[in-house]
Amino acid sequence: MKITRIEVSSRFKRSFRKLPSKIQRKAILKTKFFKENPFDPRLRTHSLSGKEKECWAFWVNYKYRIKFIFLSDEEVLFLDVGAHDIYK
Repeated sequence: MKITRIEVSSRFKRSFRKLPSKIQRKAILKTKFFKENPFDPRLRTHSLSGKEKECWAFWVNYKYRIKFIFLSDEEVLFLDVGAHDIYK
C-alpha cells in the first residue's frame, strides 16, 4: 500500500516548526518511508487506543512520533508531531 497524499493539520505545522532541525530532517526522511509503506517495520506504526482509537502513530525516533489518521487507503492526515505528550 502506497500513500499518495498527505495532508497536514495546522497543529502539525506548528509542532513541526518547533522541533529541533535534526528531528525535522529525520521526520522528513521517515515520511518518505511512510509514503512507500505506512507499515514499514522501521516506522513501528501502531494504532492508538482509548479516545484516540481512530488515530495511528509512527516513530520518528525513540522520543518523537507523528500522529495521523487514514482518510482513505491512500490518503492520510498528519495531526501532530512530538514526544509522547501528543497522545494527550
